[in-house]
Amino acid sequence: MPTALLAVDDDESHVERQIETLVGLPFSSDELTVTILHVFSENPSGASVNQLKTARLAADRLGEAGFETAFAERSGDPAAEILEHATENDVALICVAGRKRSPTGKALFGSVTQDVILSAERPVLVAGELGDDRSAA
Repeated sequence: MPTALLAVDDDESHVERQIETLVGLPFSSDELTVTILHVFSENPSGASVNQLKTARLAADRLGEAGFETAFAERSGDPAAEILEHATENDVALICVAGRKRSPTGKALFGSVTQDVILSAERPVLVAGELGDDRSAA
């Protein structure tokens, strides 16, 4: 069964958008498993992905929708670790959260989502803003 990689951070609104987007895809939950991944850039307390509120939220909501889920965690540069996990585990799809940023903000601070999109060798699903009206763009 193919696996989707749901790369979560600690922002609940990001995870809500990702869940909504993934659940809204046109396939049944028995056709896809979901690995919930969190990349720790620093983890001096030794936290685990299943201790994160956002990871538990994702697992609960996806489970309610009928998806089989698993947790995974890595440490290091988020974009690089997401891509490495995706390659090592041959995931079918990477799901990340997008957010609006100014060109200056992107240049100064970088973007995990942008790095994943530009470097991935597999499909990347970007969950946009909830209630985003794209017809105005």
